[in-house]
Amino acid sequence: MDLLEFAKGPALQVAAYILVAGSIWRLIGILLLKEKPDYSEPRQSAGLLAALKVIYTRSFTAAPFKAATLYPKMLAYVMHIGLFATVFLFVPHIMFFEGFLGIEWPGLPNNIIYLLGVAAVVASFALLVRRLTSPVLKLISNFDDYFSWFVTVLPLITGLMIPVRMGLRYETILAIHILSVALLMIWLPFGKLGHTFLVFVTRGTTGMVFERRGAKT
Repeated sequence: MDLLEFAKGPALQVAAYILVAGSIWRLIGILLLKEKPDYSEPRQSAGLLAALKVIYTRSFTAAPFKAATLYPKMLAYVMHIGLFATVFLFVPHIMFFEGFLGIEWPGLPNNIIYLLGVAAVVASFALLVRRLTSPVLKLISNFDDYFSWFVTVLPLITGLMIPVRMGLRYETILAIHILSVALLMIWLPFGKLGHTFLVFVTRGTTGMVFERRGAKT
């Protein structure tokens, strides 16, 4: 078995199992957390609408902080949009998903995908520089922050290298790209990248707690 066969076969399959099992484990762990009793009288009823409200409002920056956070916020949007497009709107990736999902959807032209991919990489490095140069961010950052950044950017970089080759055989660089994706899938449920699927759970829970206490959301 050569490197590409290993990457496309056992490596990707094991990574997919770990991704699914780890995500379920994280969700079950949250659901099984023992809730502290709240003896205060509810100010308002906290239901699904309260959860949806905070999921929506937390997607935007509060007015007093807009000026101070405009630069990192724009970089984050560029990175997330570029990452989403390269993963789900790149035609070869859509064909891959169709292979085991049985469905397909329209993709974007390759040149648009490459442009968005480069923009995502540039934005990611800009965010890293900001983290390394900001005294506050540098103080509160840990291994999880830097490794999560690494495993997110690596598939983008290796994917952008495929058309260029850079002296490597196509099969070799493709195998490296797939292995980098497998690494991302393995790490995603266990680090801060878990916000990919937990963000709505945490925001919704916050909204329900705030609504019960009568806090402005």
